[in-house]
Amino acid sequence: MHCLRILVVVFLALAPAGYARAAAADGSAERQTVPFEILEAGIPELQIAMGAGRLTARQLLDYYLARIAAFDRAGPKLNAVAVINPAAQQIADALDRERADKGPRGPLHGIPIIVKDNYETIGMPTTAGSVLLKGFQPDNDALQVSRLRAAGAIIIGKANMHEWGYGITTVGSGFGATRNPYSTQRNPGGSSGGTAAAVAANFAVAGMGSDTCGSIRIPAAHNNLVGLRGTQGLSSRRGIVPLSHTQDIGGPLARSVVDLALLLDATVGFDAGDPQTADSVGKIPQTYLAALQPDALRGKRIGVVENLLLVDPEDTEVVSVIGDALDAIQALGAHLERIRIANFAELVGTRLNGFFVLTYDFKYDINRYLAGHANAPVKSLSEILQSGSYHPAVAEPLRNSEAMNAASEADYLAELQHRAVFRRAVLQTMAESELDALAYPTIRRKASLLGEVQPGSNCRLSANTGLPAISLPAGFTADGLPVGIELLGGMWQEADLLGMAYALEQAVKLRRSPVLAATNEQDAW
Repeated sequence: MHCLRILVVVFLALAPAGYARAAAADGSAERQTVPFEILEAGIPELQIAMGAGRLTARQLLDYYLARIAAFDRAGPKLNAVAVINPAAQQIADALDRERADKGPRGPLHGIPIIVKDNYETIGMPTTAGSVLLKGFQPDNDALQVSRLRAAGAIIIGKANMHEWGYGITTVGSGFGATRNPYSTQRNPGGSSGGTAAAVAANFAVAGMGSDTCGSIRIPAAHNNLVGLRGTQGLSSRRGIVPLSHTQDIGGPLARSVVDLALLLDATVGFDAGDPQTADSVGKIPQTYLAALQPDALRGKRIGVVENLLLVDPEDTEVVSVIGDALDAIQALGAHLERIRIANFAELVGTRLNGFFVLTYDFKYDINRYLAGHANAPVKSLSEILQSGSYHPAVAEPLRNSEAMNAASEADYLAELQHRAVFRRAVLQTMAESELDALAYPTIRRKASLLGEVQPGSNCRLSANTGLPAISLPAGFTADGLPVGIELLGGMWQEADLLGMAYALEQAVKLRRSPVLAATNEQDAW
């Protein structure tokens, strides 16, 4: 209850004046007399409505289930949701009874969340987008899923993803291709594209994805969302089907910075089952909400990374939108400085164009993961390849990983050592110019048409250094496709990044719900 009071007080301090009548300053709710719009509603508004008795968790869940039926299974057929949680309605009813008897557990009580299909979830399959894992049900929840459940969240279902997480367009043998809700002939980004499309289309309040090289941030950019890749070690990887243990990190995608911060509060931190998270101890604030101030950009020094801005002539369309976002950042009191990271091409484009570690890791990580589950239908990458049961889009990456062997180890170790050099070079650049963050397009091209290659990713700067980065809406292209701007900070500076993102979000209001085919569903309770 203490956490919920903080949420309501902070929300009322930051929200438009019209929300003031929804709850008292001490966090107690008053009954509203105006219709409550669920579409695009965030966690604070939903909690206030439920606290006022104007909405139940079951009603909220059923609203999202109706939208999934209308727009994911029919209508535009976004194909974002892989499976619905069969126990979701029962869980919602139980949480409503608990609220009535004891009050809410906290900000996530009764909030429907969708999780990427590489998170282990009790009672639902975990397929990682592969037809070979259809029906595979591990016995445990991923650690972050268990924390969400403990906080009172409802796992509404599992989201489609790029098969094995090995790509950025969200196609796979398990569930086919997910469509972008802003243009159903285009991809939603990946590999967490199903999560992003579902959140953007209002199939859930928010969602969980994972990022190995852009897999949270690129879908956020293509779906007008906020997505954070934390400092490596911020959150547990336990129970997430691995792509690369040195680069994988799970995290939220949301329609607002406030919602993102609340999911972070519930999921990050030390896990004895994931030694990497020991680095996070003492680095995480009591709540990320405290950093969300509308003047958080005032006085900040932002380096605009020209190495990642206009790399090819085709990048111009996105870069022009980024320019407008940068103007807004400057208008909010930030100082912008154009910078170039010295020897950047050599730092980022090493063996396999900077993807050697990921490629090497996958073979050994997926073999270890599958062998560790007695009920896994396949036991190794070799078996996956021998089966022939994989989407053509992942054929080459899978073969490249399988080709790794003992002779590759020396190059692998050299790449790991190079990452420290890369990180130091970035931090030195920031220190020399006294920069608080770096800015650049999350991805330099708008979402490609279905079936086409997606160029323009800037994922490696964060992924290969382990530094945190947040993608947030920058605007839209002339044909209505979302563009994302990425802010990268120093180690464990997630709170600062969230604050800067919040300041831009509140000043410019770039979140826009996609227009989907009309149905008879109601957006107000």
